[in-house]
Amino acid sequence: MNERRGVFLVTGANRGIGQEVCRRLIARGQLAVAAARAPEKVRHGEPLALDVLDAESLAAAVAEVRARHGRLDGLVNNAAIVLDRGEPVLGLEAETLRATLETNLVAPLRVAQAFWPLLASGGRIVNVSSMSGQLALAEVWAPAYGISKTALNALTVQLAAAGARDGIVVNCVCPGWVRTDMGGAQAPRSVGEGARGIVWLLLDAPAALTGSFTRDGQPLPW
Repeated sequence: MNERRGVFLVTGANRGIGQEVCRRLIARGQLAVAAARAPEKVRHGEPLALDVLDAESLAAAVAEVRARHGRLDGLVNNAAIVLDRGEPVLGLEAETLRATLETNLVAPLRVAQAFWPLLASGGRIVNVSSMSGQLALAEVWAPAYGISKTALNALTVQLAAAGARDGIVVNCVCPGWVRTDMGGAQAPRSVGEGARGIVWLLLDAPAALTGSFTRDGQPLPW
């Protein structure tokens, strides 16, 4: 990317991987807009109130970013939930699946659509996915979560195709099993290791790379 100070928005940025992505962007001289439902809890970056499930909140956030900066150079769809753990798919409640899809799939689509006009040619979107979304190595520990991430990968391909017309690249990334509130204390990877591949896609990946699924800068089977 060029040498100007980039403006990057990260959802779910008040903790975990999102917070670490903001910290690393700032360390690289970039401006991180840290979007969260509780912006008062943001530790790194410029706080922005955003509930990704609320249309009015999203519209207000877009207006705020436009007023503050007039553009975005990158967007990270990081906010996500996991509601089912260790439950078999045959026992999966429809409402659990709907709620999971609303946050992990529909919200990233809405956020991307809303901020798309602020992403100039060369802008980058990173959707934070999971190894649970891989059809090649399907995991069944949290069916609703895994299904939502598989669908997010498919959305990434669709957005990448749309971005080809506007000069916007869209990729998804697996941060690995990370020690966060979601991943738990037993996870083998630190938030720094989880955030590294996201920042790489934002700042260092080849401009031609789009529609990919990677971890630590390396392609993953879908």
